[in-house]
Amino acid sequence: MNTVEFTVLGGGSEIGANSYLVSGAGTDIVLDCGIHPKKEGLEALPDLSLLTRAPDVVLVSHGHVDHCGAVPCLLRQYPGLFVYATRPTVPIMDRMLHNSVSVMEMLERNQGVRGYPLYSHEDVGFALRRTDGLDTGYEFALTYQSPVRAEFRSAGHVLGSACILLRFPGHTVFYTGDICLTHQELMSGHVLIEDNIQVDTLICESTRGAQKYEGDRTYEAEMERFAVEATKVVESGGVVLVPAFALGRSQELLNIIARLKRSRMIPRVPVYASGLGRAIYEIYNDHLDYLRPAADLRPLDEFGRVGNVWEPESVDDLLDDPCIIVATSGMMVENTPSAMIAKEMVKSRRHGIFFVGYLDPDTLGYRLLHANTGDKMAFETPGRNVKIRLENRQQFSFSAHASRDDLRRLIEHLNPKNIVFVHGDPDAIDWMSANTNGQARKFAPMFGQTVVLEA
Repeated sequence: MNTVEFTVLGGGSEIGANSYLVSGAGTDIVLDCGIHPKKEGLEALPDLSLLTRAPDVVLVSHGHVDHCGAVPCLLRQYPGLFVYATRPTVPIMDRMLHNSVSVMEMLERNQGVRGYPLYSHEDVGFALRRTDGLDTGYEFALTYQSPVRAEFRSAGHVLGSACILLRFPGHTVFYTGDICLTHQELMSGHVLIEDNIQVDTLICESTRGAQKYEGDRTYEAEMERFAVEATKVVESGGVVLVPAFALGRSQELLNIIARLKRSRMIPRVPVYASGLGRAIYEIYNDHLDYLRPAADLRPLDEFGRVGNVWEPESVDDLLDDPCIIVATSGMMVENTPSAMIAKEMVKSRRHGIFFVGYLDPDTLGYRLLHANTGDKMAFETPGRNVKIRLENRQQFSFSAHASRDDLRRLIEHLNPKNIVFVHGDPDAIDWMSANTNGQARKFAPMFGQTVVLEA
């Protein structure tokens, strides 16, 4: 019987520290190795102690830190490992991981977070020297001795994001990573796998499993709604703040805003972008062949630089005249540029804060979106509470994760024998398990759990 074992090292029934061990045919493969964005210190890591021996290889689906942020720790534990990712993901990892070190050093210095930094800039350099970037659509052997072959398929999530097809003898595994089936401004949606490939086991993300059908809230419809609401703010003399993830949402939203300006759907006001989002933008420009053919990536110099947001005077200058600011982080984590800008914005009624992606209920962004006018909140740690006068706080649907209906379509197309649901809150995973392919064997393994999958 052609069996494969699947072990959750992190990111089973939750979103964060995504890392999974897939074993079969004498080969141990680590799929992703991320850190948990809601946890600090050693608690943010996957449980690498569950690895009883050195894996054969690490495959990274994309450059978000919840999927790659712990790779330097894994390489420090097993320095002989090789890491594979897509060609654009390697420079993205370089930027994201070095930035993570700087952030962890700041948190250790300013907040005394124990165990930080989890790794050094030197550890990042070593990990990247062990990482090879491959093109999508290219099948490769994992090691000289292993019979298992792998292939990256474009996932449509962010630049360089990939689904991973693993061919064990007599057992084919398809890992979605983070996947998007619809076209975005810059990225083409994932193309369903060929009918002649039989997938035995599907490892499927479940991020939006708890979100109901959104009717006519298409990407284009949300752009039009964004244009209408942004126009109201800037024509009233206010500033629009768009908290956005440095990888993916920042580049998408900057180009959406640029297109809306060119089509005169929003006034021609200045647009600003914060640091890490700008650095990733340069990598997008270096890999235009990975963008959708219709993409029109605007020159980076169209967008001004956000200054030192930790100086209130600098933020006040930025808020003097109508403009649009795209700043990290997307969930407005404390002490990030979007949080520090929002700290000054909420003191006035004339501005608007537009969230454009998923907001974890435990984050500052979620709390701000749902706060009442007059509530008090802290935007930095440690820091004083600020009274909220700003009323215009909205959320738009520009998600780069597949809807639950698209995930059902993917599952129906692949018709796998086994489905392993990961990367989702318990409610999302429960819905996906209850409302998909009744013939497949379904699994929702918890942290540290191993399941045996039969072809």
